[in-house]
Amino acid sequence: MKRESEAVLLRIFIGESDRFEGKPLDTYIIEMCKKDGLAGATAIRGVGGFGKSSHMHTTSILRLSTDLPVLIEVVDNAEKIEGLKKKLDSIIKEGLITEEKVKVIIYEGNKKEE
Repeated sequence: MKRESEAVLLRIFIGESDRFEGKPLDTYIIEMCKKDGLAGATAIRGVGGFGKSSHMHTTSILRLSTDLPVLIEVVDNAEKIEGLKKKLDSIIKEGLITEEKVKVIIYEGNKKEE
């Protein structure tokens, strides 16, 4: 079965060395999203990139970085995303967030009958 709906996608760009309350920031944000009941969140480690400072972060052996880029994608309705953004204001010290409306397509298999 297939279901479609409108949602908001929040992309949070941080570094893997970023921390909050002694915990890796990506882990903290993912756990917060789960606790707050958001529909879904995924952290993805990049193999390379640069930000505002133009400093390259890469997995290349010649320029091995200890601060690879991390992208966290969060999807939910606009109301829940707004609540998350308010919390992120006090958590993220350096990074970038993008937001866009998306169409969500959910595929659900046949549920087993009990």
